[in-house]
Amino acid sequence: MTVACTRRSRSARALTALACGCTVLLAGCSGRSTFAPGTPVVTLSGTSGDFAAYRVTLDSITLTDTNGVPQNPIPQMPPESVDLAALTDLTELLGVQAPPSGTYKSATLTLDYTSASIWVNVNGQAVAATAVDSTGNALTTITITITFDPNHPLVITQGKSTRLAIDIDLAASNSINTSTTPATVTVRPFPVMTPAPADATLIRVRGRIVTVESGSSDYVMNVRPLTDLTSALGAVTVSTNAQTYFNINGVAYTGAAGLTAMASLPENSTSAAYGTLGDLSGIKPGFHATAVYAGTSLESPVAQHIGGVVSARNGDTLTVHGATFLTFIPGNVGYTATYANNATVTIGSATVVSEDGVAASGLTPLSVSVGQQLDVSGQSSLDTSGNFTMDATAGQVRLASTRIWGLLNSATAGSASLDVLSLGNFAPAGFNFAGTGTTAANPSAYVVNTGSLDESATAALTLLQVDGLVNAFGSAPPDFTASAITAGTATEQRLVVEWINGGATAPFLSDSPAGLVVDLNNANLGTIHYIRTGPVALDLKDPQSFPASPLITTVGADQSKLQLAIGGASLSTGVSVFNSISGFAAALSLTFNGTNKIYRLVAVGQYNSGTNTFVASRISVALM
Repeated sequence: MTVACTRRSRSARALTALACGCTVLLAGCSGRSTFAPGTPVVTLSGTSGDFAAYRVTLDSITLTDTNGVPQNPIPQMPPESVDLAALTDLTELLGVQAPPSGTYKSATLTLDYTSASIWVNVNGQAVAATAVDSTGNALTTITITITFDPNHPLVITQGKSTRLAIDIDLAASNSINTSTTPATVTVRPFPVMTPAPADATLIRVRGRIVTVESGSSDYVMNVRPLTDLTSALGAVTVSTNAQTYFNINGVAYTGAAGLTAMASLPENSTSAAYGTLGDLSGIKPGFHATAVYAGTSLESPVAQHIGGVVSARNGDTLTVHGATFLTFIPGNVGYTATYANNATVTIGSATVVSEDGVAASGLTPLSVSVGQQLDVSGQSSLDTSGNFTMDATAGQVRLASTRIWGLLNSATAGSASLDVLSLGNFAPAGFNFAGTGTTAANPSAYVVNTGSLDESATAALTLLQVDGLVNAFGSAPPDFTASAITAGTATEQRLVVEWINGGATAPFLSDSPAGLVVDLNNANLGTIHYIRTGPVALDLKDPQSFPASPLITTVGADQSKLQLAIGGASLSTGVSVFNSISGFAAALSLTFNGTNKIYRLVAVGQYNSGTNTFVASRISVALM
């Protein structure tokens, strides 16, 4: 898609947009083919791998068509700093520019680990780790080839938009060793790319506001992803409705009032919309927004932001755990992002407090309590010891939905008691609950206001995923108010197996279109062989949990969304992706011929204890 031009009168804007479009078209007319553009809607996500933060640089993406001609799907994208751990529950839209239409058989992805910032979770704390290759040497750049399913290549159609989904499987890409000081992470990147539908995937699109369309509920933005400060990587039409939440300069709006407030922002202000992809039938893709942030609520050249979870509060001083610090540096291509185990933040009576997604009233600095996920803006500093502090007494606090994992102790209508296993991705051992109420919150008996979400019929010791907000500081109990409760067995689970001693040539008892069964007695099987649900891992070799090695199958999964991959970064063939079990099973049979060795297996889906099957929509077979 061409880049949209900034706001001005409608006739002048149309002329300028035409000029902009002609410039891009002419620039693309080179070599042997006529430039007939379509729009790849490139999205990026990560599959969780037990990291608190995983920041690397995405250097480049290249597509190769069936004639062997390379094309860049986002021609103007600079190297982008990205925290892949932050993209395990959220997908980022990277760009919507316009390469030639055609059929593309493969892609390459280059990641730069030179300045990587990788942190792992250890007993409720974030611990810095060093990224190394398989021989223990420091990493620099790694380029990986990804081959699309021959029966499902990427087809970019003239005048239309097509989603290209990139997922970097952190669980398949990394082996963590916390027994060393510092901890080390052995990296073998395992990216998967595949054409994908416009579905219910939660996506963030960030960029510059071009125009708020009068007489409609839409606005147009030029994509500027992640923490980028300079790019304009294609135009998107963002559609809103009467329920869309807006947070602009610390003020919450709903529906049309939010669009009116956006229209008053300075030209080229940055916004971020959260929602799902919309109409892809044209060259400019559509996007349905459920929430929009702009102005100082999102970012500012005169303030810094710290995001994380509150692990302690003493008066007006907060300890923010797992803190990502974003600061604007004039002349830089993006915000500088730094991660720390803890940061100290001071708030005050003038601090503006809002709740993400809800136009709530009556929020004050006392609304911020221990366990709350948040984003804070203010004036920050970094001392010589590497400690972050922020003065947010004249700043803003955005309260984000916080996720708790816990085992149910008991429940009645409207209330539940949980034995908390994690808050905001960290074990409760990393929190100090003093002052949270007349009786301090007890993570072993954490009281949740469930409202209409009645868990009274749920069996004790059931693992639950609970989303919502921590109750105001000093007001507990209850400690937390839930907006959603999901049984762990209904959430996305991960089956992970690792082989050591150079890998295994015969890792499966059986592999066929019916599925895979891991040989749990293989001599090279490592210590990692589990199914993880949230923070809970069940050992596949535990007879109390599993009667036998489960069948890993795609039967029962949504066949239109299968992502089945095999290969490795160190192989000349890279990673091959299949969107059907037949092609994947055939590739497995050819691969395990007594020579190739597996390093890691990761399957994403849900375990059915009644049939001892793991129904997977994604399977990654990482080779040595």
